[in-house]
Amino acid sequence: MGRTLFTGGRVFDGTGTAPEAADVLVEDGVIVGVGTELAIGDGDRVVDATGRIVLPGLIDTHVHLTLSDINLVNRVSNPFSLHFFQAVVNCRKTLETGITTVRDAAGADLGLKQALARGLIEGPRTLIAVNMISQTGGHNDGNLSCGVDLALFAQHPGVPSGIADGPDEMRRTVRTMLRAGADVIKVATTGGVLSPSDDPRHAHFRPDELAVLVAEANAAHVHVMAHAQGVEGIKNAVRAGVRSIEHGIFLDDEAIELMLAHGTWLVPTLIAPTSVIEAAQRGELHEPAVLDKALEVASVHRDAVAKAIEAGVDIALGTDTGIGPHGDNLRELPLLAECGLPAYEVWAAATSRAAELLGLSDRIGRVAPGLTADLVLLEGELTDLSDLRGRVTETWQAGRRVYNRREDGNRS
Repeated sequence: MGRTLFTGGRVFDGTGTAPEAADVLVEDGVIVGVGTELAIGDGDRVVDATGRIVLPGLIDTHVHLTLSDINLVNRVSNPFSLHFFQAVVNCRKTLETGITTVRDAAGADLGLKQALARGLIEGPRTLIAVNMISQTGGHNDGNLSCGVDLALFAQHPGVPSGIADGPDEMRRTVRTMLRAGADVIKVATTGGVLSPSDDPRHAHFRPDELAVLVAEANAAHVHVMAHAQGVEGIKNAVRAGVRSIEHGIFLDDEAIELMLAHGTWLVPTLIAPTSVIEAAQRGELHEPAVLDKALEVASVHRDAVAKAIEAGVDIALGTDTGIGPHGDNLRELPLLAECGLPAYEVWAAATSRAAELLGLSDRIGRVAPGLTADLVLLEGELTDLSDLRGRVTETWQAGRRVYNRREDGNRS
């Protein structure tokens, strides 16, 4: 692959400090130097970053690559295989927004992950949960009272059912997800907004069920992420030992103290309720109960996240993209800032902190020698969080340019 020198720009290293003037030298997909006096050799490729900031490839720790909208009509009328082809487009849009690594929180199977890893399609490096584990009648149970199953994540050989009740079924279901290739186990410990027949405030699964889930995940050396919105479900998940709370809408002081004591992360996904409301405004949402819940939780959600940030809970970027349009992921960043996270810490949440949550700090998330050369070139200042997608000019993944606004902008 040879060597590439990014010169003339400022570097944000991902740790939360202000950008500084520096060059970045990449060789064979790895960062080998960061500084102001890097030597250039004959045949080296030079990228002029003047006027731009070089930052680590961004990381979104909560997406759904195979989910393209929440339109009820589409869910019952689209051919089964269509969502695979839509995922190819979604993966490309993700790269174009500067995101080079994601954690898919349900829906993507091992085939999509391997297609990305083998270069058959272009998209972010992907960790997969396969499917979300839910109790009967819970957030991932798509069976409606009319007898129709409208699960958001269609079951097929690569995505087995996530419904489990009782410790024995929980153990079997976790092992089934691991067999299907899960890099992380996702569990719903409360109801949710998009599931019309449950309540986000209600706790799902009992402590003995969650204890088995975490024990099986620990045995396989994988983390657990918990969809948890109501406060009792959040506390149950934290006490059980999950790695991260996703959403955290109704966090209270006791839950925050528990998260601090256990070192539990928060992935806020502040844009998710807004995305549901916007879908309804576009005429794409046909379930009044879902809209009512989104309207109810939007302001509560931001207040809870602000309290968690003020208390010092670890924050990582996650967007729930798929609920909202792919390519709009960076709309989450100004929402984090509005909740009190300083601008450079917002960028750290999208880079080094997200890498830490995923257990990938030794590979990605910072601009530092020895790490994979995932890089983004951004116009403007990091303290300005407006129009972020429009300011990404280039995305590099493992030392290869995968998006160039000048050449690819018309495809966005």
